[in-house]
Amino acid sequence: MNWQLLPQFAITGLLNGGPIALIALGIVLIFKSSEIFNFAQGQMLLIGTMATWWFWSPDAGLGLPLWLAIICAMLVSVLLGLLIERLALRPLTGQPLLSIILMTLALAQLLQGLTILVFGTVQRNFPVIFDVTNPYQITLPFTYNDNPMILVLRQNLVWSFVVAMICVTLLWLFFQYTSTGLAMRATAEDHETAQSVGIRINRVFGISWAFAGVIAAVGGILIATASGLDLSLSIVVLAAFPAVLLGGLESIPGAVVGGLIVGLAQGLVALPNSNFIFGPDAAQAVRNSAAIVPYVILLVVLLFRPDGLFGQKRIERI
Repeated sequence: MNWQLLPQFAITGLLNGGPIALIALGIVLIFKSSEIFNFAQGQMLLIGTMATWWFWSPDAGLGLPLWLAIICAMLVSVLLGLLIERLALRPLTGQPLLSIILMTLALAQLLQGLTILVFGTVQRNFPVIFDVTNPYQITLPFTYNDNPMILVLRQNLVWSFVVAMICVTLLWLFFQYTSTGLAMRATAEDHETAQSVGIRINRVFGISWAFAGVIAAVGGILIATASGLDLSLSIVVLAAFPAVLLGGLESIPGAVVGGLIVGLAQGLVALPNSNFIFGPDAAQAVRNSAAIVPYVILLVVLLFRPDGLFGQKRIERI
C-alpha cells in the first residue's frame, strides 16, 4: 500500500463526510421531535435538488439566477415537509410504530416515482457553484521516503464541507438561543410534558419536517455539485443512516461526528482498492467499498454500543 496517499484519502473522506453529517442531522431532527425515523429523507433530498436544477435550467426550466433558484427550491422543500407531516403522518398519531415506519417507506417510493414521472431518469449537469478546476495544494511538514507529501484538495469539496458545517452551526444556535428552538428541545424530551405547559407540539412537528426538508435540499445540492444529478442521488442517504446510529439517534453532535467518521472510513477504505485494483473495474470497486463500509461500522456499533457514541441510555421501570 502506498502510505504516502494516506493523508490525501483521509482528508478527502472527511470533506465528503460534511454533507453526510448534514443529511444525518435532518434525520436526527425528525426523530428527536416526533420519534419517527424518516426513511423518505433521501427522496426529499432528491426533490429539493431537482427543484433547484429546474428553477435554474435555462433550457428545461425557468432560467432563474442560481441564488434565486436555490431559494425557490428551499421553499419547495419547506412545503414538501409540511405536507408530509400534515397529510401523511399526523393522522397516524397514536398508531403503532410499525405503521409509521411503513408510511415513511411508502412515502419514499411515492416521491421516487413522482420524481421519475416529472423529471425522467437521465443524468443532468448541475450548475457549478464552486470552482472545480483549481484545487488547493498544501505541502505537509513531513516527508515519506524522502518525498514531500502534498495534499490536493478540490475546491468544491472544501467549500461543500464549509457550507455544511456553517449550516450545522446555525442550527445549533437556533436550538440554543431561540424560543422556537427551546420548544423543539422541550418537545423532544417529553411530548406530554411539553403539551402540558402550552407548547403546540403539532406546530413543532411541522417546523421539524420543514427544517428537515431544507436540510435535505442543501445536502443534495452540495453533493450534486461534485457528482452530478440523477436518481441515484437519493442513495446517498444510505450512508447517513449508519452515521445517525453511530452518533446516537437523539444526538445532534452525534450526527455530525457520525457523518465525519463515515466519510473518513469511506476515504480510507478506498486507499487499498486504489492500489491493488486496476483497469475498468477499479472505480466500481472503490464505489462498492465506500457503500459497504458504513454498514460494517453500523454492525460493530450495534454489537458493542447499540445506543451510539452520544446516544441516551433509557431505563424504564415496570
